Amino acid sequence: MARQFPEDGQRRVVIEGVYPAVEGGRYPVKRILSDVVECSCDLLSDGHDSLAGRMLFRRSGDHAWQSSPLVARGNDRWSATFHASEIGRWEITFEAWIDAYTTWRLGTQKKRDAGQDIQVELAMGERLLAQAASRTDGELSTLLSNAADATGDRLRSADARLDAAVCDDVVRAMALAPNLANVTRYDPVLSIVVDPPLARFSAWYELFPRSCGAHGKHGTLGDVVRRLDYVAHMGFDVLYVPPIHPIGYAFRKGPNNVLTAGPNDPGSPWAIGAKEGGHKAIHPDLGTLDDFRRLVREARARKIELALDIAFQVSPDHPYVREHPNWFFQRPDGTIQYAENPPKKYQDVYPFDFECEDWRGLWAELLDVFLFWVGEGVRVFRVDNPHTKSLRFWQWCIDEIKAVHPEVIFLAEAFTRPNLMYALAKRGFSQSYTYFTWRDTKAEFEAYLCELTEPGISDFYRPNFWPNTPDILPEHLQHGGRPMFVLRLLLAATLSSNYGIYGPAFELMEHVARAGSEEYIDNEKFQLRSWDLDRDDSLREVITRVNAIRRGNPAFQQARQLTFHRTSSDALLCFSKRAEDNVVLVVANMDVYRAHSGFVYLDLGALGIHERESFQVHDLMSDARYHWNGSRNPISLDPQRSPVSVFVVRKKIRSEHDFEYYQ
Repeated sequence: MARQFPEDGQRRVVIEGVYPAVEGGRYPVKRILSDVVECSCDLLSDGHDSLAGRMLFRRSGDHAWQSSPLVARGNDRWSATFHASEIGRWEITFEAWIDAYTTWRLGTQKKRDAGQDIQVELAMGERLLAQAASRTDGELSTLLSNAADATGDRLRSADARLDAAVCDDVVRAMALAPNLANVTRYDPVLSIVVDPPLARFSAWYELFPRSCGAHGKHGTLGDVVRRLDYVAHMGFDVLYVPPIHPIGYAFRKGPNNVLTAGPNDPGSPWAIGAKEGGHKAIHPDLGTLDDFRRLVREARARKIELALDIAFQVSPDHPYVREHPNWFFQRPDGTIQYAENPPKKYQDVYPFDFECEDWRGLWAELLDVFLFWVGEGVRVFRVDNPHTKSLRFWQWCIDEIKAVHPEVIFLAEAFTRPNLMYALAKRGFSQSYTYFTWRDTKAEFEAYLCELTEPGISDFYRPNFWPNTPDILPEHLQHGGRPMFVLRLLLAATLSSNYGIYGPAFELMEHVARAGSEEYIDNEKFQLRSWDLDRDDSLREVITRVNAIRRGNPAFQQARQLTFHRTSSDALLCFSKRAEDNVVLVVANMDVYRAHSGFVYLDLGALGIHERESFQVHDLMSDARYHWNGSRNPISLDPQRSPVSVFVVRKKIRSEHDFEYYQ
């Protein structure tokens, strides 16, 4: 029987433990433009030979690879970096080989130092250098050829011959001329999606355009333009609007989701489609496509990106129902299945059937919806309920869009099982909604944030924290008053680098829910609302200060360098973030009904502070400054004044004139 041998039997190096990789490279890792991307792997081989390797990287679609040498970090771990200089998809892999020259150099030097004869070894070195010279050209080849001649010159002493073979110039030259005859390359090639900075650091503000009108009139896109300065003043950089398309009349819902709508009830913006058009049309009461283009321009002039809601569902009046009835699930009685989430029924909405026979036609049309709005200047999309649509569709659709428009950002509005939320992120969503809204205790926050910031999760999942949404008025906001609104704002804005609020309901502390529910009474999803933006008790200035703090401190602009610190009370939550020299420390009173005092026990190493070193903490909310020393320090928080202190940590610096100050 003929024996079967592997083709790579002479390759002795094995590459394992690659990082970054999601499920071994099945899904891309996420990074941000200008990141220095650190990559690492384990290099293993039999025996004691020296190893060498390099990381290969390139933009997806490029033919040529760039390379960066792998540096040994100990215990078989090697690493290299590259600069993510462009947005889009990148590819990386690793190569490694037996470094015969370094093995020879180190062994021969040991023999020489031990007083042993090295004549045979010098002959071996001469051969290695000559072979390397033949693999190169130009000055490098000449240098190595001269070194080979000097190493083989028996008229010189053994020490002189060895010195000629191992001098610094030769060592550097040999690193540039490796013998790759038996190189091992890691398979598969790994992908890294490099997104614009807004994907990592953003503050979202949601409003309903139709509620921006004066004196209770239906608002227009022009009214939203007039609201932009209000949003910009608070420091938001993403303005998110629910669907702006025509709304169906069939089974239109009335106020508070009642089944019968009055003649003037506007219906739900998520019941998309009427005789005026569907997902590529604008509700005539909101304005025209020219009005939309002006809104995009005016927002961008204020450094705000307009985020458009994409909800892949239709009203019974949508043109798709008439033109493509096979895109929907047909019940045995001939009717189309409407959306349900028992006991809730959404008779005004038809979901798409992603198992229909014409799935290719459906996919192509839904992709074209995105591309239409990208063509109108939209670069950010909030996708409604993506977990109720095909995962394979999302991976295909987002890949298709980002191949041409890598700057586009997708936020997944999915409140579902953790693994399904993670699956959406793996398949391309840039940011994701989270369970932040329902986390209440110190223990819950510590456990949840430790999960989200683990490299295995944070490499593909970017959390976006929302204290409220039009669908969710959590119980703690219903009863906690102003201190609770401030607490939830500060936790969202400081724990996560991406956060958002549904306004003006949030800054005006709207807190009345339908009995026994987490749904707003007089919900804006089903009726127009008028908001008094100039109310004296508005949180507008608090929000403005919080967003200014985030922008002024790079530590808040990332979500990975997070450390929790012990406290003397379960009511006190303490955490820090660090970005190079910028160190911030947040202490929150989780009990908004009473004041709490206690101690924080700081991990000084995480703060970059030495033991017994005094330092200053500057509360950016109150402007108070405190001198602390060591790990144990007192804290007192009265939620009626402020439930949270946001400190920047300032180390003591001694000037050249022997003057001490805090930096």
